[in-house]
Amino acid sequence: MQEDIIRSTMEGKDTLALLPTGGGKSLCYQVPGMAMDGLCIVISPLIALMKDQVQALKDKGIKAVGIYHGLSKMEIDNAVDNCVYGDVKFLYMSPERLTTDLIRSRLHKMKVNLLAIDEAHCISQWGYDFRPPYLRIAEARELIPNTPVLALTATATKKVVADIQEKLHFKDAQVFQKSFERKNLAYVVFKEEDKLRRLLRICTRVKGTGVVYVRNRKRTREISEWLRQRGISVDFYHAGLTAKERDARQDAWMKERTRVIVSTNAFGMGIDKANVRFVVHMDLPDSPEAYFQEAGRGGRDGYKAYAVLLFNQSDIIDLKQFHERSFPPLKEIKRIYNSLGNYFQLAIGSGKDQSMPFDLVNFAKNYSMDPFLVFNALGFLEKEGYLAVSEALSNPSRIMFVVDNEALYRFQVANPKYDAFTKLLLRSYTGLFTEFTKIKEDEIAKRAGVPIDTVKQMLQEMHRMEIMHYKPQNEDPMITFLEERMAAADLVISREVYKERKVFARKRMKAMTRYATSEDKCRSLLLLAYFGEKGGQRCGQCDVCLEMNKAGVSSYEYEQIVILIKPVIEQNEHTLESLMDFLDINISEKKMLTVIRYLKDQETIVEDKNRILRWKQ
Repeated sequence: MQEDIIRSTMEGKDTLALLPTGGGKSLCYQVPGMAMDGLCIVISPLIALMKDQVQALKDKGIKAVGIYHGLSKMEIDNAVDNCVYGDVKFLYMSPERLTTDLIRSRLHKMKVNLLAIDEAHCISQWGYDFRPPYLRIAEARELIPNTPVLALTATATKKVVADIQEKLHFKDAQVFQKSFERKNLAYVVFKEEDKLRRLLRICTRVKGTGVVYVRNRKRTREISEWLRQRGISVDFYHAGLTAKERDARQDAWMKERTRVIVSTNAFGMGIDKANVRFVVHMDLPDSPEAYFQEAGRGGRDGYKAYAVLLFNQSDIIDLKQFHERSFPPLKEIKRIYNSLGNYFQLAIGSGKDQSMPFDLVNFAKNYSMDPFLVFNALGFLEKEGYLAVSEALSNPSRIMFVVDNEALYRFQVANPKYDAFTKLLLRSYTGLFTEFTKIKEDEIAKRAGVPIDTVKQMLQEMHRMEIMHYKPQNEDPMITFLEERMAAADLVISREVYKERKVFARKRMKAMTRYATSEDKCRSLLLLAYFGEKGGQRCGQCDVCLEMNKAGVSSYEYEQIVILIKPVIEQNEHTLESLMDFLDINISEKKMLTVIRYLKDQETIVEDKNRILRWKQ
């Protein structure tokens, strides 16, 4: 559907695109963004994804910039100026940034050809990852009234689809929805006490690369080590590793020097690897949306892949406890917010748009708090739009000259000590006068034949003398206050909204539990039904369908039986017994009963109090 979506946006129509994970969503805004005059603004909540896409576009010679937490005000100013006066084609930013005074004051000066909103389900309170800052995107539309909107998501129920269009003020909406069905993906659920043994069998029997998802960081290391001791090429990955470690491990897996990666859900977002043959979940995800997205990273090349969920009864108990702990009491959220202000020594009314390094474990220890409670409270404060939390990201060192060519020449003449060093920088990097440029101090040191500390010292001195702006590398997690710090008592968190979110989260949790525990419904049809797709055919390859196949009912026979019995039930009243008597076909009674029982379990056929069969769909 990419071409249809692209044509719709280029015709100036507000467009909503629902494409499954791996469905090529980014191309749907990159092509029209390139084809039309002006600038395409892309809204995303995922900093790592923004950075990857900006770099990928730059590698292709396409001018792109990203505005995210951790950049200095000067860097943001410069990036926005280049969007107004330069030839930048793509501007990536978070929804919080779009509504800041700095952006709003210059947005109307930009020639914006398209406003693309990734992860658009975040705008809906019915969605599984609701983020209030998304609700303010519609405000920005008033400043660029003739610019079409392209909203994209991989996971949305019918209710969310309608909500996205309403909240984004769609005019003449065009909705393109590709079926969520993944015909090459075999969904399998094992109720398993010895999960590690089952995992080893999967890693041994299924060839190719795989991802193993677990809920906590400690287990990524433990499971990875257990598999390594048994001959599996494996490594682990989580947000607590340094950016350098994460990049190296991701690269090794992408290039298949490592076959299996054991990870928290920090791994996978935006990773474009087509030939993943299996995705295993060792713990129950908290929603079908999260599971569908993570499992969908398997088999993007169209060849067969397996999505395996391992669970036991204790996992259901753990999931319920996880759900409860994910909603800290409101008074605790306010207490943690207040402690954050003290931790960063921010006065009431200050701190807006300030980004500061943050060590969650150290913070929790300082204030005698449960780290998990702090983590979930921060998530709630982030979703309410009070602050933004970013994981440790690799932000390389960056420089930009803040004087013009002539002033720099005068500086070199007056300061011979810096002359050769400045010439080396100008030879090594381009664009130093117009944009912040990534540098590597070790490479500069090698070219200059001096220690790396000398290079850093000279860059810092030129920064102090206001010749350049030097931003050293930073790999710490960051917290950004999106509003001025306020007194905890003034923090507005609606009890009704809090309660509603908890209820929605519980419904998603129960849906995930039903998926895991069901033993008589096609896994693919269960997921499709959750997203509002009805009337599909059973997949024939999930664990439930394979059991039916063992009963001797082929997919062809199943379809033939359905075709025969559906009109009979719709046109006449039948009990199971009278239906069997009525039908005179060359299929065994045993197979007929197997299919009818399956359809009843699926609730495609329902039986009333008089035992009359009805076709529900």
